Order: sequence, then structure tokens, then C-alpha cells
Amino acid sequence: MLPNPASAAPFAAFVMDARSGKEVYSRNGDARLHPASLTKMMTLYMAFAAVEQGKVRLDSRFTISSHAASQPPSRLGLRAGQKIELRYLIRAAAVKSANDAATAIGEGLAGSEPKFAAQMTAMARALGMQNTNFRNANGLTQDGHYSSARDMSTMGRRLFYDYPQYYNIFSRRSADAGIATVASTNRRFLDSYQGADGIKTGYTRAAGFNLTASAQRGNKRIIATVLGGTSTAHRNATMAQLLDQGFGQVPSQVREIRPASPVLTVEKKRTVQVARATPAASPVSAADRPAARASTVPAADVARAVAEAKVASSAAAQAKAPSTSAFRLTESARPKPRGNRGPATQVAAATDEAVALALTPASKPAERPDAAPQGDQPAASASTAGLDGSQRPTAAPRDRKRADAAPPAAAASTFVVAQADIPAVEEEPLEEGDRTDDSVALLKSEKPLPRTDTIILAAMDAPDAAPLAQEVVSRGGSGKGSYGVTLGRYKSRSEAEQLLLKTALQESAALDSAESRVADTKRGFEANFVGLSKGAAELVCSKLQARQQDCAIVP
Repeated sequence: MLPNPASAAPFAAFVMDARSGKEVYSRNGDARLHPASLTKMMTLYMAFAAVEQGKVRLDSRFTISSHAASQPPSRLGLRAGQKIELRYLIRAAAVKSANDAATAIGEGLAGSEPKFAAQMTAMARALGMQNTNFRNANGLTQDGHYSSARDMSTMGRRLFYDYPQYYNIFSRRSADAGIATVASTNRRFLDSYQGADGIKTGYTRAAGFNLTASAQRGNKRIIATVLGGTSTAHRNATMAQLLDQGFGQVPSQVREIRPASPVLTVEKKRTVQVARATPAASPVSAADRPAARASTVPAADVARAVAEAKVASSAAAQAKAPSTSAFRLTESARPKPRGNRGPATQVAAATDEAVALALTPASKPAERPDAAPQGDQPAASASTAGLDGSQRPTAAPRDRKRADAAPPAAAASTFVVAQADIPAVEEEPLEEGDRTDDSVALLKSEKPLPRTDTIILAAMDAPDAAPLAQEVVSRGGSGKGSYGVTLGRYKSRSEAEQLLLKTALQESAALDSAESRVADTKRGFEANFVGLSKGAAELVCSKLQARQQDCAIVP
């Protein structure tokens, strides 16, 4: 349900059964919103993956760049040129939510923050997070940096199942970060909610107060995300309501479905040598050799075509080349004999046919509908490859000489990440300082399901840039009816909001199209649902009155 209607940040919530990954409750769960420091869950996930795959060690020392050292609060206090172990950066990012530590992790793993952000986005796609795009490692407000309540809940579940050996870092109230002992930004919720053991808080002025939490009671585990809370207290109270409702709804016995290992399909790391004949014990004359190397297509186009249609070219080579020749195509089976043409002529013909087949439109592989858009794919170089454990193939010893002489392979996909020059917003919590240049337009996204109240996510002017159009996040109150129900008046707005949230969870079917409102009257804060038909209002009141809840129908 909505928090304060005057809140600057849209509200979203998502609850899942962690054992199966099934949705329990969603309110605007797929809307693309500012995630703030919930971003650091992916930063830490990438760090854990790098350690487990042997790319780095926990005691690897990262050198702090001036960019990382200049990040706004919350900060660990790193200095440019300083060297610090990865284990301390992980603790600072997970416990204190330090922006400088998170940026240092990204730069240390990928070489630069834009490259690391691209790898984060690629990993998000591999994990099924379709409404997420990263532009930095720490979550400070930036154009094009967004996620959703559903995706952040998925991220929390992945941390729990994929790296249980590191998961306890999220339940620590404090930690030794090398140069200082840091306190957890989530300690209030961890101390107040029974069974809570993580995961991550987030705050910026543009995002509001965010939290992804996990809790266990008995054999049940619930993971939930709240985006756009109006305060730490409101966010924690809302999360407690969501978790309570989740524990009450999910069955005790559920078949556990562990998530499958992510597969980074967007990386192009395997290269195929072009059909390039080289005589081993040459039975042909020197005059034949140029013909064997000739091609009707430029070398660069040949490389690109064969890389895209390696199967077709390999098949053509196998069918066309003679077995009596000492020539062979790299990575192809021994060719079969055909005709009485000279070896050099046959190899040239086979190469041209393979290239022609590769360059025809029909031979190009169709684009995957779920492939990431251009710019969301990690580069294939060793320094920017994703953390999926794959390695660039190398030529066998006996073929290394001819591989070195081959034309250049197709260029691997690279990222072009435009980093907008937008003022950053300091991180959580409020007492660490505010800035007013907080809201940056998100990229265009699909409107969420019409199950929520209307909130406008306004675009603010970025420096020296034209303002973007407003994005309206549609939520409930669709004008289906002119009746409402009132649940009574209460002493505080928070009490009224929590009653509305609890009621909406309990009667989600009947109140699906309703909008929640808290009216500030002289006699107290009145909790209302509006936008109902007369029949729907009567149905809601009859159900609530059956549970001894005060309810009255109002026009």
C-alpha cells in the first residue's frame, strides 16, 4: 500500500517464498524504480563469485582510485592510492553500505566502474532480473540505473542460495573494515524482527527508504523488498507487516527449488579460425599456394562471417576438401575426396563456398528475443570478462604457428556505457547528510500492472540536458467506482497506514482496484479505501465486519 501520499518516491513491495521462489504478494513489483544501496547486493554477489572462481582472494589488495575515494557518504574513508584487502571492502559495503568501498570492489574486479556495471547488468539478466539495469557499483542516483522490487527479492534469494558461506555477513551488527569498525545500517530491523537475518538497506532522496529483508521461522523462509518508504521506521514497520503476512500465507511443507546456476549467454569468448590452408608437407607447387589462400571476400569479413556461422562453414569445408591433400581447415574433420581438381583449387573453392554460405542472410543466427540490448554485454577481454568461470580458448601447440598467421577473428562485443554527468546523492541514513540534486529520470519502462495508486515519477533536469518526459506509475484508483469504505480514525498516520496495508494484504482480491488514503482530520487520521463500486464496497465491509473490524460505506 501507499505510504504518505506526499512522498517523493513511488512505493513498491514484493514478497516471495524463498524456498520455491514463488510470489506471495506484489504491489507495483515490476515497476522500474531507484534501488539505491540495494545495488550493493549485486556488487557483493560479483565479488563472492570472483573469490569462489579463483579470480581473486579475500586477502587480495586493491588499490583505491581517486574516483572511488571521492564517492559521497556513506563512506569508509578510503584515500586515493591506499591499498586494502578485499575482505575489508566487502565488510564495509555489506555492513556500513560504504559507497567508496563498493566502487573500489568494482574497479578492482573489472578495471573500471562502467565495465563492472556492464558485467553486473549481464549477470542480472542471467539471474532472470529483467527490470534491472546498473550504471554504478554503489547505487547512487544515476540516469539509467534502476531495478524493481521483484528483481531485488530475486537478488536476495540468490545471495542466500548461491553463496551461503558468505551470507552471514548480512546479519552482522558491526564489522572490522580494516581501517575502522563499522556499524550495520540494518541493525534496527535485525534487532526488532524475530528471525530476521539480512539483507540490505538503501536510501537516497530520489529512491526513498528501501529494504530487502530475509527472515526464517521454523522451516519457512520469506524474502521481501520495500521500495519508497517514507522513513526508516515506516519502512521497517511495513516490512514487518509483509513478512508476517507471508509467514501466515505460505504452507509449512513446500518442495524446495534451488535456483539453477546462472549462465552468462551474452558473452562471446570463443573464436574460430578462418579457413586458412597451410601446407604441412607440401605436395603442391609454390604457384598453387597463393590460390589456396585466395578468397573473394576481404579477410576481416571472412573472419566475422565464419565466427557467426562456424557450423555452416565447417560443414561446407568437410564436404568440399579432398582427403589426398595435406591441407586441413582449422577445427574441422578430415575432408572427404571429391573430384580430380588440384588441392589448392579445391581448398580455395571450399573456402569461398563456406564464406558465401556464412554471409547469406539465411545463415545468420536469429537474434534471441531474450538477449540483452547492445551495450549490456560484457567485453570478452580477460580484464572485462564476466565472472562465469569461462576462459578464452587457445591454439594447440602444433597449430599455434598457423593460428598466429590466421586473419584476425571477429571482434568481441564491447560495452559503450555513457556515464551521465549528474550530481550524486549521498547515501543512507539521513543523519549522514542530504543533498537536493537527487532525482534523475529513469529510462522508459513498461507501466506496472494496474493494481496500485497513481504516483508520478517526475523527471528532473540533468545539468545541460533537456528535461525528460514524466513517467506515470499507475496504481489502483482506476475510477471504477465512486464509493469507498472507512476503517475509522486513529491517533497517528503510521497506525492508519499499517491498518490499510494489513487489510489490503488480507483482502487483496476484493480491494484489487481500490486506492488507499489517509485523511488528516481534526478528530484524527482516517483510514479509507476509495474507487470501489457500491457492490464491492458492501462486500469489503461485510468481510471486515465478520472479523470484528469497524467499517462503513461512504460515497
